[in-house]
Amino acid sequence: MRYRRDATAGGTYFFTVNLADRRTDLLVRHIDDLRDVMRQVKAAHPFSLLAMVVLPEHLHAIWRLPAGDADYATRWALLKAGFSRRLARGEPISSSRAAKGERGIWQRRYWEHRIRDDADLARHLDYVHFNPVKHGWVSRAVDWPHSTVHGYIARGAQGPGWGGEGE
Repeated sequence: MRYRRDATAGGTYFFTVNLADRRTDLLVRHIDDLRDVMRQVKAAHPFSLLAMVVLPEHLHAIWRLPAGDADYATRWALLKAGFSRRLARGEPISSSRAAKGERGIWQRRYWEHRIRDDADLARHLDYVHFNPVKHGWVSRAVDWPHSTVHGYIARGAQGPGWGGEGE
């Protein structure tokens, strides 16, 4: 297995993962498939999901990997492949992807950032949960259904009015 040089075993990571077609609503239309695949990947390759928001064409997540484990790449590969297999074929595929037998659902790459400390984690938690407001999908974070913000509010970690426009 290959790991990134800066991957930290047991580390906490922020991710941004995009669909290849940024004009689609595929992720929210197939949210149950995404959730099922996430559960399967977590069962086979455990990690803690600290935060996540799923928007129509991209998602953000914060994961904490188990001690001694730095392999987030395998988890994302399994998640992307598992989700793609649940969808009917028909998306546009570049010749380079076709030659490799790949689907055209996801962008090949994703953004990852190792969380450095508690302040960095707090900033990224806010970023994840505020993202639907930032992109104009809702005027308050709590109004977006595909977000872990609801659990944070239920536990009292965020107030119910947190994440409204202008905050």
